Amino acid sequence: MSANSVPVLNRTLRPLPKAPVRIVHLGLGAFHRSHQAWYTQHAGDGREWGIAAFTGRRPDAAVALTAQDGLFTLIERTGTGDSFEVIGSVVEAVDGADVGRLRELVSAPATAIVTLTITEAAYGLAPNGRFDSDSPRVAGDLAVLAGSAGTGGTLTTPLGRLVSALAARRDAAAGPIAVVSCDNLSGNGEVARRAVTGMAEAWDGTLAAWIGENVSFVSTSVDRITPRTTDADIAEVEERCGYRDSSPVVAEPFRDWVISGDFPKGRPRWEDAGAVVVNDIEPYENRKLWLLNGAHSLLAYAGQVRGHTTVAEALKDPLCRDSVEAFWDEAAAHLHGEELHVPEYRLALLDRFGNSRIAHHLSQIAADGTTKLRMRALPVLTAERSQGRSGAGSALMLAAWVDYVSVHKELQDPLSEAIGTANRSRGLERVAALLSLVSPQLGNDARIVSVVGGLCGTFTVTDTIATPPRLIPGRNS
Repeated sequence: MSANSVPVLNRTLRPLPKAPVRIVHLGLGAFHRSHQAWYTQHAGDGREWGIAAFTGRRPDAAVALTAQDGLFTLIERTGTGDSFEVIGSVVEAVDGADVGRLRELVSAPATAIVTLTITEAAYGLAPNGRFDSDSPRVAGDLAVLAGSAGTGGTLTTPLGRLVSALAARRDAAAGPIAVVSCDNLSGNGEVARRAVTGMAEAWDGTLAAWIGENVSFVSTSVDRITPRTTDADIAEVEERCGYRDSSPVVAEPFRDWVISGDFPKGRPRWEDAGAVVVNDIEPYENRKLWLLNGAHSLLAYAGQVRGHTTVAEALKDPLCRDSVEAFWDEAAAHLHGEELHVPEYRLALLDRFGNSRIAHHLSQIAADGTTKLRMRALPVLTAERSQGRSGAGSALMLAAWVDYVSVHKELQDPLSEAIGTANRSRGLERVAALLSLVSPQLGNDARIVSVVGGLCGTFTVTDTIATPPRLIPGRNS
C-alpha cells in the first residue's frame, strides 16, 4: 500500500460521535490525552462530556488534531508489546492564543469543568507560595486585562487567559464552575485557587470575590508515564492500524487518578474508569510526588550527569538506583496509612521505570527544576531534619541538580537567568545561591548548604570511573 493510499484518521474512518463540550482544558499535550481524555472516554457517561482542549505555548497540537477531527491513537506500551485505541473525547482542539473562543466556551452554561495541565511553573507562585504579580509575563497580562477587559488576543499566560474567561462567565451569569488542577503540585487545587484568585485580585477585586463564591478548586493526584511521541511511533500506528495518525500518544498500562473536591455542575463518572474519589487527598499526593516524581527528578539530574538518556537506562546504573532507594527510604518514613500500600507502590515503580520500551527521556523530566524540587525534595528534607536526621537522601537530589545545571547551559526553567548568575560563584557560595532559587530556606541554612555541597560530585564520571557507591547516604555507608 502506497503512502498516499493510507487513509488519515478521522470520523469517517472511526465514526465516534462527538459529545457536546462540557469540559474545557488548558494545556493540550500528550499527558492530558493519555490521562484525563482516556478517563473521560471510559467514564460510563463519557459520551455526554466532550472536551475542548487549548494548547499552551504553540498551536501545533491543535492544528494536527483539528485535521483529524480531534481523534488520536493511544498506544499502550508494555514490556512485551503494544495495543491501540482511538480516543474521541477531545471534540475541539484550539490554539491557546484564541482567547475569544476560550471566553465563549467557559461562559457557556453547559460548560461545567475547566481542567489544567499547564505545568508547575505556570501557576506564577513565588517560592514563599504567594502569587507573584510582578513577574514579567504576569505583569504583561495584567496590562492587557486592564486595557482591554480581557477581550484581546495577546494574553500569554494560562492564568491570564483563564481569569479572562472566568470574567466572561461572570458577565454571562452562567453559574458556578469547577477548576481542576492536574499538575504535579502538592495541594494543587489550593495552588490553583491562590494563583487564579491572585491574578483576579490584581486586575479586578470584584471578579476575585465572584470567583470565591462561584468557582470550586478541585485537587487531584495524577499518574501515568507518557513519553514523547517519536516518528517510529507514528510509523507503527500506520503499519499496525492501517491509517495515518500524526498525533498518537504513547503511555504505560498503569494509570491512576485520585480526586478531591466539589463539582457544582456535575462531572463525568470517572470512577467507572478507575478514578478514586476521596475526602483527604494529601497522603496520595505525597506518595506520588515524593516516590514517583521525586525519583524521576533524581534520575533526571543524576542520570544525565552520568551520561544516560532515559529513565530505564539510569535505573540500571547501580549508583542511580541506590540513590533512588535511599531517597525512598526517607520519604516512606513520612507516608502513613496502610491504604497507601507504600512497599507495593515502590516495587511497582521499579517495574514501571524499568520498562525499556517506554523511552521516557531524562531531558523531558529535567525541565523546570527550581519549581519541581521545591515540591519533591524540600518537603522530605524538611521532615527528615525536623526529626534530627540529616536528610542526605533528599539532599542528594539537590546535589545532583546543582551538578546538572553546572554543565547544562541551555535550561528550560523559569529562573534560568538567575541560575546562570548563580553559576558564576564558586564553592559553597555557588551551592547556596542555587539552593536559594529553589527556596530561600535552603540557601540560608549553612548546614544544609554544607550537606548538599559535600554530596556534589557524587554522580560525576571521571575517566569512566564512577564515584564510589559508599557516598550513597543510608544504604552503603
